[in-house]
Amino acid sequence: MTDLQNRGVNDILITCVDALVGFSEVINTIYPKIAVQLCIMHQIRHSIKYVASKHHKTLMSDLKPVYKAVSRDAEIDALEFQSI
Repeated sequence: MTDLQNRGVNDILITCVDALVGFSEVINTIYPKIAVQLCIMHQIRHSIKYVASKHHKTLMSDLKPVYKAVSRDAEIDALEFQSI
């Protein structure tokens, strides 16, 4: 991040990161206005470890309409449909 700053990058709007411990804090230290978001695939990988392996396939098929939604409203609709 310091290298980016040294090369003249003054501001970053948003960044998508993996679950590397401390990386978000480093980014926020150098670019305090940045929005840091965890990658959807990393979120899924982190969450799926709490689900029995025999249910992984079902969970992934249920999540697909949620993470592929084109808008927040579509995402909420997909979540509500899955919870029925």
